Amino acid sequence: MSRMTILTEADLRAVVSLDLDAVACVENAFRALATLPVAMPPILRLDIPEHRGEVDVKTAYVPGIDCLAIKISPGFFDNPKLGLPSVNGMMVLLSAHTGLVEALLLDNGYLTDIRTAAAGAVAAKHLARSDSSIAAIFGAGVQACLQLEGLMLVRPIREARIWARDAVRAEAAASVLRDRLGIMVRAEADAAKAVAGADIIVTTTPAIKPLIEAGFLSAGQHITAMGSDAEHKNEIAPAVLAMADLYVADRASQTRVLGELHHAIAAGAMSADGAVTELGHVITGQTFGRRAASDITLADLTGTGVQDTAIATLARDRALTVGAGTQFET
Repeated sequence: MSRMTILTEADLRAVVSLDLDAVACVENAFRALATLPVAMPPILRLDIPEHRGEVDVKTAYVPGIDCLAIKISPGFFDNPKLGLPSVNGMMVLLSAHTGLVEALLLDNGYLTDIRTAAAGAVAAKHLARSDSSIAAIFGAGVQACLQLEGLMLVRPIREARIWARDAVRAEAAASVLRDRLGIMVRAEADAAKAVAGADIIVTTTPAIKPLIEAGFLSAGQHITAMGSDAEHKNEIAPAVLAMADLYVADRASQTRVLGELHHAIAAGAMSADGAVTELGHVITGQTFGRRAASDITLADLTGTGVQDTAIATLARDRALTVGAGTQFET
């Protein structure tokens, strides 16, 4: 007999939030990826183009963590037109010792949202200038809002601009964030104006054509690109990667085939066989991050299985501590 815990989204929201603990959890996952013999297979993705949908499956085994997560993450980007969320999903947590199912996390994508926002915070912590105070967020969905919240945990953000193709959604997101965060947040219809003077730029969209052009940027800025997690997605012009003083991947093997690096290589702006700095290497001090205040830095984050195993294990541990969820004997 073994025991399995089922945790609903409500259970998980009660025990995990976007806070410094979540940021540290994801930071440690990147650290493990750079220093331990992590087993992390390539992302499995199923595309459903006629419904503008995709289903991603990610997993990783991290030595020292007693469980591993297998995450199923659908993204159907026309769902908001139907009054439905564009992202949902679930995670299965298996014992790393026996392979038995220990927990079923019915999070509807909530844990993915948290770990993705935490990853953006980690990238800003290690790559953006310490005095960064103005953010430009591209996108107006849940992740766009969480990215701004995450930035405020690690940098003294006092102003933000929200750009989105849908101006109404951009205005709505800006209003919500002003109330929630107590800082000046405004919608900006012009992408170049949103970027001008921003210290940190975060893109969180499913765009298939670049939103950020090289001519938009100035010295000292940091860009975190979150949206390009499939071959056809592209938020950053290849020329931006070529001009950046430092390009950083979450996992080089992924960004070469899925991320912004993939498009830069195809355009001839970056070398296909060039050395790539990974975020874990910067966190652990194996390579330099930002060297000067005037540097332009770019983090290409495609999402990694280690983040899912880390956040799922954190959720399981916290839930067990407070007795959350439903227990089943199997």
